[in-house]
Amino acid sequence: MEVVGEWKGGFETRLDDSRGHPVTIDLPGDEGGKDAGTSALELGMLSLAGCINTIFLLIAQRRHLELSRLTIRLTGERPEGAPTIQRVRGRLEVGTHASAEDVETVLRLTLKTCPMGVIFARAQIPVEVTADVSPT
Repeated sequence: MEVVGEWKGGFETRLDDSRGHPVTIDLPGDEGGKDAGTSALELGMLSLAGCINTIFLLIAQRRHLELSRLTIRLTGERPEGAPTIQRVRGRLEVGTHASAEDVETVLRLTLKTCPMGVIFARAQIPVEVTADVSPT
């Protein structure tokens, strides 16, 4: 895996994943940027959300758990003056006829194996996600 980050001026950087999917990162205006894109810290949270959804879908598929809807909502807690996020809390909204117990099992396995979740765990940033299950 190779990525490239090209500085565009100010705090703006154009990122490329070498597969044709560019992303622009920048700081918000109140932090000295031009708000030309998401911040690197927000991109980390976005990556965690995407990873949780992807791994949940993979595990659900292997367990033959049918879904009609899947939405993850995460909040990163960053106290004033802290250099980074200290904790992540979230809610996974799942539309399915499967039992809440089955969904919880898939979520537990997801949080244990999601590569971005592993990175957050190694950085000692707790990630707590609960499931909200509703019929399809």
